[in-house]
Amino acid sequence: MDLLRLIADPSALALAGADCQLYPPCGEPLRTLPERPSLPAMATHDLSERLRRTRHRLRRRLLRHRRGLAAVLLGVAAVGTLRTLAPAPPAYVDLVVAAADLPAGTPVSASDLTVVRVPPDAVPEGAQGRREALGRTLAGPLRRGEPLTDAGLVAPGMLTDAPGMVALPVRIPDPGVVAMLRPGDRIDLAATDPQSGLTEQVATGVRVITVPQPEREPQATGPGLAGRLVVLAVSPASARNIAGAAATRWLAVTISG
Repeated sequence: MDLLRLIADPSALALAGADCQLYPPCGEPLRTLPERPSLPAMATHDLSERLRRTRHRLRRRLLRHRRGLAAVLLGVAAVGTLRTLAPAPPAYVDLVVAAADLPAGTPVSASDLTVVRVPPDAVPEGAQGRREALGRTLAGPLRRGEPLTDAGLVAPGMLTDAPGMVALPVRIPDPGVVAMLRPGDRIDLAATDPQSGLTEQVATGVRVITVPQPEREPQATGPGLAGRLVVLAVSPASARNIAGAAATRWLAVTISG
């Protein structure tokens, strides 16, 4: 009956053919529709394409400006080479100097000193630090900013047997007289005014504690600084009188014992 119905009704035959395309019982395999790419696959493809285009644009730009980039790189390399070949700046060191003008015979205190930074080759031989200079006595006058050296300071321990005394360096105009003095000698000092010729006794019986060797004395420069140094053990009051007389008058030495 079904076969007769199909022959009599062509539309039924068309429907049966459609069913045969959809259902396996008709004996024919199902038609497979083409698969569409998934969304993650499409996104990955799009990203890869963008990266490829970006690399292409960057490469074109680099090729277009390669000369400028090469010049910049050469300049950077030249600057680095110059910095490498340039000498390093000199290292600076501390140097102890006088904070103000100091007269001869001054016991060095902390307020008399200051520290400056100088190149190493500017440090004189025998330069003294704070620890070595504090409490010592100046063997000669010191200008502000002048470094302290061992030759400009009276040796420590000279007054251990003379409590209450100070060590006073005095410059005697006649170096021949100073050459005859020895530590322990007793001398008298007379001061003569070069203008009027008047002479005054400024010290008697003072003890010589040392006579610096000429090659170890601070270099004498300026008026009134000729002669040689001798270091005397005197009282603080006598030190002021002798230092004042030595600044304006000529000192003469008489050996008394």
